[in-house]
Amino acid sequence: MREVSVERLNEGDVLAKEVYSSNGKVLLGKGVVLNSMYIARLRALGVYGIYIDDELTSDIIIEDVISDQHRHEAMAAIEKSCKNIQTQKDNESGIKESISNIVQDILFQKEIMISLMDMRNIDNRVYAHSVNVCVLSTVLGKGLGLAVDKLNELALGALLHDVGIVNLPKEVINKRGPFTKEERDIYQTHALHGYDLIRSKKETSIIIAHMAYQHHEWTNGKGYPRQLKGAAIHPLAEIVAVADFYDCLIHGSPGIPRVLPHVACEILMANAGVRFRQELIHIFLKYIAAYPTGYTVKLNNGETGVIVGQNKGLPTRPIVRIFNGKINRKQVRVIEYNLVEERTLFVEYIIE
Repeated sequence: MREVSVERLNEGDVLAKEVYSSNGKVLLGKGVVLNSMYIARLRALGVYGIYIDDELTSDIIIEDVISDQHRHEAMAAIEKSCKNIQTQKDNESGIKESISNIVQDILFQKEIMISLMDMRNIDNRVYAHSVNVCVLSTVLGKGLGLAVDKLNELALGALLHDVGIVNLPKEVINKRGPFTKEERDIYQTHALHGYDLIRSKKETSIIIAHMAYQHHEWTNGKGYPRQLKGAAIHPLAEIVAVADFYDCLIHGSPGIPRVLPHVACEILMANAGVRFRQELIHIFLKYIAAYPTGYTVKLNNGETGVIVGQNKGLPTRPIVRIFNGKINRKQVRVIEYNLVEERTLFVEYIIE
């Protein structure tokens, strides 16, 4: 399978992964042959990229770090939990089970390299972001060597970190360009709103509330809402802040336009020691594919290919499959470059 921008889809392309709504309902199923109506629907939903199957990339399998079932259950659980928090209901059994499943999925994996994008849309954008931040935070927490009980606490706080955003105006939540000062002031209230909402839940730890409160604080003291600095920021909130920022960059978020993964990695590195502790960025980037598997790229030798594999610890040196002309009418010449071995080659850019 390979990733394709919805703007480059053609009739006859075959969907390789399902597109879901926030409640886990399949909007378009795996194996669906896309026609003009489906393509128009994907664009209307705000989906910017999907995975498709074709003969040349049918052997490429892109695995998520958690199961599809657990990801969709977590999305449904966070949606339900947000409603429960707003209505002062106390049933949190579903979200705790989802957290346990996510943590166990991640602990089970020996080698983690995050390549998969989630195909979020207007309907599930907020909940997909919350689940992604939960997954990314747990991966970073595992990399830091946190105990299982701390990972569960971290995962819960990460899943609930943006609960305060649900009451904001939709025009603010859905904006991807730069905020006006008024819009920024409104948006920044979500950290305090989230803190207050979580604190109102008797059975929820105060640490969970502080992860919602502090996930926009910077280590240099220039974050919000309280301009906390360095050790004043709770260590679990620091982890959530890194995961939140990365996911906002690669998928777009209120006030932040979307960038490609390798650009997001560069932005993270530039913020090491400024916005985040250097140790957190160093460990986090070990698990992130700068050029994700399935993406189409242009190499500096002019050839175009698809990323088919990763080299652990070397996120900018993936394995690239080139389709280099036809041998005859039916066969295509296929060459694979491992950029660890081909030292004069490098990725110039991702083709969307």
